[in-house]
Amino acid sequence: MKKILITGASGGIGLETAKRLVAKGYQLTLVARNEHKLSEIIQNFEGNGHSYIVADLANPKGVEKISSFLKEVKHDILINNAGVGLYGKFIDIPLETQLEMLYLNINAVMVLSHSFLKTAKKGDALINIGSLLGHTSFPGASAYAGSKSFVANFSESLWYEYKDQGVFISGFNPGAAKSDFHNNAGKPTNSYPEFVLSTVEQVAEELVSTLEKRSQPRVTQGWKNRMMIFGFKFLSRKMAIKIMGQLSPGMR
Repeated sequence: MKKILITGASGGIGLETAKRLVAKGYQLTLVARNEHKLSEIIQNFEGNGHSYIVADLANPKGVEKISSFLKEVKHDILINNAGVGLYGKFIDIPLETQLEMLYLNINAVMVLSHSFLKTAKKGDALINIGSLLGHTSFPGASAYAGSKSFVANFSESLWYEYKDQGVFISGFNPGAAKSDFHNNAGKPTNSYPEFVLSTVEQVAEELVSTLEKRSQPRVTQGWKNRMMIFGFKFLSRKMAIKIMGQLSPGMR
């Protein structure tokens, strides 16, 4: 039975993905900050051997805890899903808050990827959850967009480094989804037009498909998001940035 570790697994995309993987017979280790939620989730999973670890990956001690665990307990798949966003103009958001976000979105992904790949063998897989914003700028969430560009390019580069070893690596990039992410980032989900939103179920379904197909180093989730990125190829960068700025909750 293959073992999967998922970070940020107490809700949203992480939890929906975990549910689908349990149904397919995988053994899961869930990581998040809320022990009550994790315990309740594990109790409701079918099968045996599932576990959880309480850790705050925005904190170096939490990252070290999971890093050490990955080195000690072999997992076949790592899904780096934990992440956070911040809506607002760059100068209006406390710098310290933005640096904490970057630690979670970049440093934690790097450290855990490194620990996982140290013991990875043929057939293993690493999926780093990025964002549609890994493809484009996003005024009103500039540091967040920058962090997801890192995840996208970092994952693609690792894909090439490991492709001949039989270890699959991919950056999975969802668009805006109907989850608590937006409230936590400072704006309600309905700040976005309904037509750009996906459900967390849709995102999780495509994420699991990406893991099973193991074909692309960068995956943009959802046909609407893929159409947007394709359309931007025919616009100037200035025009594309203007469109994203008009869509951004952080600019309102």
